[in-house]
Amino acid sequence: MALSALSGANPKDVLTSRSTQIADQQVFNVRIPFEGAPVTNQRSSGRCWLFASTNVFRIALMRRYGLESFELSQAYLFFWDKLEKANFFLESVIATAAAGEDLSGRLVQRLLADPASDGGQWDMVCNLVDKYGLVPHALYPDSWNAMASATLNYVVVAKLREYALTLRQLLANPRTATTAENLAATKQQMLREIHLVLVLMLGPPPSPSDPFAWTYQDASGRARTVTKTPREFARDITPQEAPLRTLLTPAAIASYVSLVHDPRHPALRLLTVDRLGNVVGGRGVTYVNVGMAALKAACAAMLAAGLPVFFGSDVGKFSSSASGVMDLDLVDYRLGFNVDLVGGMTKAQRLRVGESAMTHAMVLTAVHVEEEAAVEGGGGRGRKRTVRWRVQNSWGEGAGDKGWFVMSDRWMDEFVYQAVVDPRFLSREVRDVLKQDPIVLPLWDPMGSLA
Repeated sequence: MALSALSGANPKDVLTSRSTQIADQQVFNVRIPFEGAPVTNQRSSGRCWLFASTNVFRIALMRRYGLESFELSQAYLFFWDKLEKANFFLESVIATAAAGEDLSGRLVQRLLADPASDGGQWDMVCNLVDKYGLVPHALYPDSWNAMASATLNYVVVAKLREYALTLRQLLANPRTATTAENLAATKQQMLREIHLVLVLMLGPPPSPSDPFAWTYQDASGRARTVTKTPREFARDITPQEAPLRTLLTPAAIASYVSLVHDPRHPALRLLTVDRLGNVVGGRGVTYVNVGMAALKAACAAMLAAGLPVFFGSDVGKFSSSASGVMDLDLVDYRLGFNVDLVGGMTKAQRLRVGESAMTHAMVLTAVHVEEEAAVEGGGGRGRKRTVRWRVQNSWGEGAGDKGWFVMSDRWMDEFVYQAVVDPRFLSREVRDVLKQDPIVLPLWDPMGSLA
């Protein structure tokens, strides 16, 4: 019977626990008052980090302008990110060639493997918003190639790899006598070609310094028009009402700290990844490594203050896009195969052997907190513990519960790696980690994976 069931259908479907799906309800007692709408859809692209971050930003804009439904243009940031990553890659090619790094060496091969991926990190979003600003989705909607980026990536990556060989050959051949000016001119011509590809496949984006006119309808039904540059519009991330007026502002968001739980390294250490970024000269990708309890406490404090939380996880493990459940008990592999796919390795071991890494960014908007029973004979009230979390995904309303997921606290322990929080919700001990010289991880480290 087991043979027939497991060989005749998707084993994950056969082994899915109905009781777990029922237990993981969309019921929460700590919830931000305004989650934003509509549910967004990244479709066949790897832009989750841009969707998650703009879903955080839009809450302030929706409150400021009195909007019931609103999206920022993810494609606008996607366009400039591709161009910036192309430049970042070419600069890395030049630097590694000048340093004598071999073409077949691990570093250069890692650069060539992923010159301009769709994925990214919180610090990389901040770089883009600082340089290019934001625009409403209505003014720069997704093109076909933004929604299905495979062909765009094929063209861009193929050309970047070709350019890498050209630049390395120029630097290696003493007869070419390549000057810095000639090298820069060659690189700029390469970037012009990439820019043309992006314009033709994504459409020409608004200029970050030119005003746009955006007409919208507020909650009362009145038509209004905003005329601003994208950079000015990004500075409008300031709701009018307290407490968001001081907590969800451009300055506050710029100060947000990226916490990670990487048990391979000591807690309270600053981490960074060599040559990981998008904007040359922009802020680097840094992480404050903390214990899981500290990460969850910071997330819960953010939610209690009414603030959404950008987070990164390994979304494919023990999760169902159909039911919108992420739970270690969701798929019973022990029942089907007599194997344990959670307890056999620790979180650190999964990272070390490549079994897990950050793969997807989403947003937390609520948490359910319960009070543990007080210690017998001790009197008083028990500690509070987090039980489950509400997750805003970017896979459209057809996934989960009309686009919303629920994540068990135990799943969070094992497969959530990152949360971006306001430093005001962190202890001084954690904030002081930012003053450290970072541990520099190699580009191929799991913490270098892009959500």
